Amino acid sequence: MTDQAVDVGGQAGASGNQFFGRQRELKALRADIERAGLDTISGRKAPRARVLLIAGRPGSGRTALADELARRLADDYPDGVLRTRLTEPGGRRVPMEQAARALLDSLSIASPPGADEDELTEMVREALAVRRTLLFLDDAGDAEQVDPLLPDNSDCLVLAVAQGPLTGIPDVRPCTLGGMDAKSAIELLRTFTGSVRITVDPQAAESIAEECGGLPAALVLIGGWLAARPRASVADVAKRLRGLPDVGEQPTSARPLARAFRLGYESLPPSAAGMLRLLALAPGGTADAHTASALVGCSVQAAGSTLHELAALGFLHTVAGPSSTAADVQYEVPGALAPLLRALMEAQDRPAEVQLARARMLERTVRQLRACRAVTEPDGSPAVKKLAGMPRALRFANAAAAAEWLRLRRPALLAAARLAVEDGDLDTLARRLVAALVRALAAHRGTEAAAPDLYGLHQLVLSVAQRRGLHREEAAALLNLADLDAQTGRAKDALVRYRAALDAGRAAHDPYATGRAMESVGAAHQDLGDWQRAADWYGRALAQRQTRGERADEARLYGRLGTAHTYAGRYGEALRSWRAAAAGYRRLGDLPSQARALSEVARVQEYAGRPEESLHTCREAVEWARQAGDARLQAALQLRLADTLDRLGDPAAARLHRATAGRLLGEEGSAYEIRSTSAKD
Repeated sequence: MTDQAVDVGGQAGASGNQFFGRQRELKALRADIERAGLDTISGRKAPRARVLLIAGRPGSGRTALADELARRLADDYPDGVLRTRLTEPGGRRVPMEQAARALLDSLSIASPPGADEDELTEMVREALAVRRTLLFLDDAGDAEQVDPLLPDNSDCLVLAVAQGPLTGIPDVRPCTLGGMDAKSAIELLRTFTGSVRITVDPQAAESIAEECGGLPAALVLIGGWLAARPRASVADVAKRLRGLPDVGEQPTSARPLARAFRLGYESLPPSAAGMLRLLALAPGGTADAHTASALVGCSVQAAGSTLHELAALGFLHTVAGPSSTAADVQYEVPGALAPLLRALMEAQDRPAEVQLARARMLERTVRQLRACRAVTEPDGSPAVKKLAGMPRALRFANAAAAAEWLRLRRPALLAAARLAVEDGDLDTLARRLVAALVRALAAHRGTEAAAPDLYGLHQLVLSVAQRRGLHREEAAALLNLADLDAQTGRAKDALVRYRAALDAGRAAHDPYATGRAMESVGAAHQDLGDWQRAADWYGRALAQRQTRGERADEARLYGRLGTAHTYAGRYGEALRSWRAAAAGYRRLGDLPSQARALSEVARVQEYAGRPEESLHTCREAVEWARQAGDARLQAALQLRLADTLDRLGDPAAARLHRATAGRLLGEEGSAYEIRSTSAKD
């Protein structure tokens, strides 16, 4: 995860990448790294990484200080700096599962979909146990968020940012931040105002630093106000700040930032003030021109200009570097300002207007996701034709541009889906958003790579479907979740979900979901080694397909039934099932599948102690493969014939068949693998 040029409460000036003051704190933190811990003093090797804690209120510059320290220490940790955030700007605690996945993604380690937080945090600790890494945990709520991620490796360093102490983690001394010293605070102001206005009235600049409590976030807001008004004097701002009354009951430490925010906010044009308030709705606290445009109902170009102005005034932070257009730049609502914006929105905007703004934002996101997916479709497809009719601002130049957009927006898009479902009043939009996001992720990343995200999205669909009594969608979500459970080896969890999907499918009178669920219940029992139950459920699914005349599924299920009987050692029933499968494929004209089914008949005959019949059936399968024109399958069957002849004591004939297989393969490589259907193979 990349560091941000300007972070929450950061001590960045107008240039966006300068750091001011805090030299005493940096020196103390460096000394704390070198300080012997309790384990070292007692003569034992430290079992875990050292934890450095920077504590302070939002807006105190705690994250900026951590950024600077991480930058200075980076060369000491050759395996890099890993960073994740444990609290969103709006105050929501990031689930441990989500934080752990973010760290694993940074390490390019695939995380299994549906894994719980204990499994994922263990994967993080195991990965860091063999690395020399600096782990940066930003905005931690308490020790419970930090402790599961601590690597059992004294060569790593954990740098945590929090509002208070991390009680429960041993050997941690917090570096507690207050305000900046006056000299550093004035230097920060100077980056916005230039040196002349500060030099003319240094006493007024000191007064501003005092009124702001030395808080970098407050100083940035005042600096932005002054930068936008080159004719205003520093003394005028100091007078205005002193004249602002406190609103409501606020802690003394929170008043300087609240006054600085109020001074800047009340100076905004109504349109910009309205946009700023509604940015409290931005998913994950991040927004771009499209998000802002949808929230307030203006053009994308106008929204981009307003966002740029708000960032210049210190109300927003730029979190993605400038790209081809202003619409591509992302902005973040500082965590210190998020509660103030939400309070203003709740006080000044009517609930119906807020809900309408949220709906517009979700609708815009759905359209962007559809465009993102459509650009991957072949020319002339219905999706591409529909894409051509979309506004130019919503379209992507090519698939690469769409993939990059999806990569950058992925955290915000996932947050948007979660918030839409949690809202409860916009379920139709929420369902469309989740569906569009699933398709876009699958199109650009592939279902396997996107599986962890898809698992969470299917869970969101399930919650909406259960809340609204949408049994068909409930069944589909349960089937998708169960499939992912089965793919990651959680057969018992998959079985529970497949049974629930069967109940939902029956409630929806959906024959497809019901049949699919019955077959999948059988597959889950097969994975668990319960061949009798597997065969029973395959039989139920087969009976349903037969009543509906679904011949292709019927033939396939005969094959699955034959597999279960083979594993159970019931060779007579297995032979009947595989022969029925072969007959079904013959009626369908599917010659390759018919040849494979006959190959399985031959395999079962061999298991049953009937080698001559097995040899005859295998030759028949070879002939059908030849008629199908499938050289690789024919070669695989020739090899099967050779193995059978070896067992029958005819090595010369076996060599001939192997030579035939070699000629068939030529330069195509190895033959198809015809999988074993019995543990005896």
